[in-house]
Amino acid sequence: MSMIRDLRAVVRPSSRVSLRKDSGTTSYDTTRDPATPSAVVDCAVYRDGARVPSAGPLSPQEAMRQVRRDGGFVWIGLHEPTEEEFAGIAGEFGLHPLAVEDAVQAHQRPKLERYDDSLFTVFKTIHYVEHDRLTANSEVVETGEVMCFTGRDFFITVRHGGQGSLRALRHRLQDDPELLAKGPSAVLHAIADHVVDGYIAVAHAVQDDIDEVETEVFSPGRKGGVSRGVDSARIYQLKREVLEFKRAVAPLLRPMQLLSERPMRLIDPDIQKYFRDVADHLARVQEQVMGFDELLNSILQANLAQASVAQNEDMRKITAWAAIIAVPTMVCGVYGMNFEHMPELHWRYGYPVIMGITAAICLGIHRTLKRNGWL
Repeated sequence: MSMIRDLRAVVRPSSRVSLRKDSGTTSYDTTRDPATPSAVVDCAVYRDGARVPSAGPLSPQEAMRQVRRDGGFVWIGLHEPTEEEFAGIAGEFGLHPLAVEDAVQAHQRPKLERYDDSLFTVFKTIHYVEHDRLTANSEVVETGEVMCFTGRDFFITVRHGGQGSLRALRHRLQDDPELLAKGPSAVLHAIADHVVDGYIAVAHAVQDDIDEVETEVFSPGRKGGVSRGVDSARIYQLKREVLEFKRAVAPLLRPMQLLSERPMRLIDPDIQKYFRDVADHLARVQEQVMGFDELLNSILQANLAQASVAQNEDMRKITAWAAIIAVPTMVCGVYGMNFEHMPELHWRYGYPVIMGITAAICLGIHRTLKRNGWL
């Protein structure tokens, strides 16, 4: 499955600084600060659980200078940055080159990596694609990625894909200053919880699709007991989408367990307790997804078995009718031979008698085969 990506306009050095208030995001330009990337969605300083107001859009460098001078932490949100756009931020915050490469390239497996002064976490976001009816080509889920750099006084998110916007999450956290005062680890927990909540919603929607397919496969009213060539393709497509879902959920369980169980310098002890709840929810979703996979395997095998049974019944019917037709064919073949001396050849009642005997034999065979379930 291919990830759906937003198209982002390329900002040229000669363009002017703009602030897009209608969408709630800030757009930067290199004429304002050569080190400021245009991929920045939002950049803010938080102190004592509240967002520090600013006269205009802050660059990551300006925000970090404020933090080092007055305390607090900076939260920077980026969307699909290029290597050039991310290079300035990586240098300013001392991010590890391997983590920076993963964040720019995307298509990473969910994971947690610890470096000297930061944590690098990768989440796969899952979005359910609405559809009127599941077909053999339906896209059920689409994926995105959120990479998080957690430091002592900074938190950086790098988002890939058209889904998984964190704007609403940021606003919700800003409405809870007591939690936000815990620092970057509180933001990391909020994102993990947000991603796993998305998994739960998608799991419920996928369950409805599986129930629909299961009902159709085992519906007693279908002609011939099976919908030939349709259900198998739909089941297989749904199985592929569930596999994509499983690739997002399963690898994330170990990182969440580490965050909830192992003490880490960058994770507030009070926040670590909340990771246990996230890990528990994630474990339940993983069980659901594994169950989906097994159930779809059973449905697919049952559908193929039904198709095989239907084909066998068709062959039995064809064979039965061939046996019935063989009787008049044999009789007509015998009397079609041009011999002069044949039994009852010149008898006045020979024709009706032979036809009656033939019909009686055919009816007898038909009754026997029908009683045995062949017709």
